[in-house]
Amino acid sequence: MCKACILIASLGVACAALLSCGETMQESAFAPQYKGIETLLLDGDLVNFRVEMTGARNNEDVSAYARCAAAQYALIRGFGFARHVRTNVDNQGGTWRGDAVYTISAALPKGLKTIDAEVTVRDCGAQGIPTV
Repeated sequence: MCKACILIASLGVACAALLSCGETMQESAFAPQYKGIETLLLDGDLVNFRVEMTGARNNEDVSAYARCAAAQYALIRGFGFARHVRTNVDNQGGTWRGDAVYTISAALPKGLKTIDAEVTVRDCGAQGIPTV
């Protein structure tokens, strides 16, 4: 193999290693602080969850926090399922707020955005996301 080819191959390995380190550093830098959950019963099975956190990477982190709250709330109320209706997320000065609405039910509801409350609460615990 020519010297230039060896140098290029070595640089490729070094770049891949640096990229891998960069991804690991970004992942380890994720240190959310969950500031609280407010739950409001809107009507029968329709529930509003307002969450607040800092250190979120994006809207999905805030949505996950609200989803975890909804799943635990469903279990507390004796239901096994929830269906996502909507989530609005706002970030002001590094404080992220989510305003989510879910329906809760004993049986698997119709719709695409349904969650099994027990499975979701277990997953939230594994990810370190608090619930209600």
